[in-house]
Order: sequence, then structure tokens, then C-alpha cells
Amino acid sequence: MSLWYTLVDLLPFEWAEPGSMYFMKHALLAVLVITPLFGILSTMVVHSRMSFFSDALGHSAFTGMAIGAICGFHEPTWAAVVFALLFALLFNVVRRRSALASDTVIGVFSSTAVALGIFLSTLGGRSFTRFNSLLIGDILSVEPSKIGVLALILLLVVLLWVVSFNQLMLSAVHPALADSRGIQVFWQETVFSMAIAVVVTLSMTWVGLLVINSLLVLPGAAARNAARNMGQYHLFSLLGAVLAGIAGLMTSYYVGGSAGAAITLYLAVWFTLTFLIRKKG
Repeated sequence: MSLWYTLVDLLPFEWAEPGSMYFMKHALLAVLVITPLFGILSTMVVHSRMSFFSDALGHSAFTGMAIGAICGFHEPTWAAVVFALLFALLFNVVRRRSALASDTVIGVFSSTAVALGIFLSTLGGRSFTRFNSLLIGDILSVEPSKIGVLALILLLVVLLWVVSFNQLMLSAVHPALADSRGIQVFWQETVFSMAIAVVVTLSMTWVGLLVINSLLVLPGAAARNAARNMGQYHLFSLLGAVLAGIAGLMTSYYVGGSAGAAITLYLAVWFTLTFLIRKKG
């Protein structure tokens, strides 16, 4: 972290002064790690028409947090990660073996997860208020160790994209054709789903459960408006997510309010601009 502190000290902001406001420096680093993840994953979420899947994963992560709290885990986030991974795997198994549409399966899993989470968190007359922070999030509470985990995940996601990008895209666009070419569509979808599960779960406490789905939809949706080819599609999604993340964090710091909500609003503006450009073109 010392190298990061040295770099941030060069910025022309009062919170960047040496030896002060480490929480803001950690938050900026978290944004620079989280937003590329959302930007990359968003392209597949939009391309695969799985925009509500991340929302369902958020609900499952909330349930995992409730389970971890009941079991007395010191760090319930890891219980949430495990539960979200199982949720993603089970979802893909059911979707693969069911004749139901994906949005219907998502609805079943999402409603079940949120109901189970609320039931467990209020079991025995417990108060739900202790989980209120998950709904809004607080990126200023980010811990350097969690940033390191997300940085490792970012590296793994980038490697996944480099190694199996074509297979992922073909599996998303035409699963039957992908199967005929020997691509393991189920495992491609499962790995992709699990990547989203881990990212959503680890960043939920910082971004907020109420807006986390928008961060996995808006970057890709905005990029799709403006992109003319696949390269531009991914580039615009990545840049839009990063710029909105930085702007949202700065806005939250200087005027107050939720950083996650501010990032989402900037992404909404980015979507609107790209939509207008597309219409004019």
C-alpha cells in the first residue's frame, strides 16, 4: 500500500495530503479495482440478457450474510461468498435442465433468496436494522485486504476474457452452436456466473444492495448504444464504469450522500448521452 499512498500524495486534493484521510485513499483504490470488474462483466450481463441475475445474486449474498451472522462468524462476508457461489451453480443447473425462460428461473431464485434472508435475519425476534448498511453501502469502510482480493479477481477475470472470450460470446449468443463445436457451455456459463457472484458479494457492503445491479447493467447498456464493434463495446463499458466510479466517489465526498448511488447516477447520465448519440447517428 505504501506505493499507492505515494502516488495518491501527488493528487491536488486536501484528502490526498501525506499521512491523512487513509479511508478516502482506500476508497479510491477500491473504485479503481471494482469499476473495471463491473465494466468487463457488464458486457456479458447485457449480451447474455442476464440483467436481473446480478440482482438475484445480491439477494443470495444477503442471505449468506444472515447465515454467517447466525452462525457467529467473525467475518460473515465469506459465508455470503460461499452461499452466492452455490446459488450461482444451482441456478445454472436448474436453468439448464428446465424448460422455463431464464427470467422466470431468476425470479424464482431471487424471491426465494430474499425471503430466506429476511426470515433468517429476523429469526427469534432479531432486528433487521443491523443489515440496513448492506442496502446503501459505505465505500469509505473498505479494507485494504478486501481490495487485494478484488484485485486478484480482476486479474483472473481478465485472464478468463483473454483465454475464452470467443467461447463465452458464442455460448451467450447461440448455445446450441457452441455445443456443436465442442464448447462446454454449462461450465462457461457457470464460471461466468460465479465470477459475478464473488464480485457482487464482496462489493455489496461498499456499493449497496439497492444499486449494485445497476452497476452490472448500465456500463454495458451505455456501451452498446455507442459501440460500432466488439472492441469499442468493451472499451466504452470499461471506461464508462471507471469514470463514473471516480466521479461518484468525488461527488459523495464533497457533497455527501451514498457513493454507490452517485456512481449509478453518473452511469445513468452516461447511458442517456450514448442513447442520444445513437439516435442522432
